[in-house]
Amino acid sequence: MADGKTAYDFSFRTLQGEPFDLVRFRGRPLVVVNTASKCGFTPQYAGLTEVWRRHKDQGLVIIGVPSNDFGAQEPGEADEIASFCEINYGVDFPMTEKVHVRGPAAHPLFRWLAAEGGFFSRPRWNFYKYLIGRDGRLKTWFLSPTKPDSGRFDRAVRRVIGPGDA
Repeated sequence: MADGKTAYDFSFRTLQGEPFDLVRFRGRPLVVVNTASKCGFTPQYAGLTEVWRRHKDQGLVIIGVPSNDFGAQEPGEADEIASFCEINYGVDFPMTEKVHVRGPAAHPLFRWLAAEGGFFSRPRWNFYKYLIGRDGRLKTWFLSPTKPDSGRFDRAVRRVIGPGDA
């Protein structure tokens, strides 16, 4: 943490346009995922929803961050994104406004994640998954093909939740 920041220092707006400051989750583990509605990985919404429902009582927060940066696979407006996620996958975890996750216009959280995780942690496609510990620091990250219901992802989620909480 060269700059002293944690994930809790960043903010977004929700799909409904409301302020969404991550500080409200201080002390809770986070899974941040850049998402898209028209991607081959889009069915991962179902697995993310299951992980959210299984672990939210232990404090876990999953945050979906729609982005149109890869293959123009999130072309919709906020209301279309929200409706698609709810109707098709029952998504009820928090979703932010659509933002850029790569390049010079990348949202500050994604620039921070890239700095913390190193060159290879920069999202190269939709559905990169970032696990943030209760201390607000990046613990690990997963490439798009890693499914939320995989054993590897589940073990990492259980580690960020903490002993005795999973």
